[in-house]
Amino acid sequence: QVQLVESGGRLVQAGASLRLSCVVSGGTFSRYAMGWFRQAPGKEREFVASISWSGNSAGYKASAKGRFTISRDNGENTVYLQMNSLKPEDTGAYYCAARGARDGESWYGVEYEYSNWGQGTQVTVSS
Repeated sequence: QVQLVESGGRLVQAGASLRLSCVVSGGTFSRYAMGWFRQAPGKEREFVASISWSGNSAGYKASAKGRFTISRDNGENTVYLQMNSLKPEDTGAYYCAARGARDGESWYGVEYEYSNWGQGTQVTVSS
């Protein structure tokens, strides 16, 4: 059984940086495409970023491009989300997700494409 555990979320001021981590156990992490999603209060969960299992390809939500960077360490079974220049609208619960990938270059930006999810870590950005 695949388990995902996120960490790193906390309360920060606008303009600050945070790095979220997600450790995956079970399965073969190096063959999983990974994604980060977030859910703001009263809103649906939305895609933030995804990375292929090779780490060579990634995709981002438009508002995250240039501020957020997704990366992975296949030796540590961990995926990261570096978030810079945080804004109040980045507030939400951030979820890590994993799925088996067709190849080493595919990433996935849609929630239903993922079969494994973590419990989430809360990020709050104050103005």
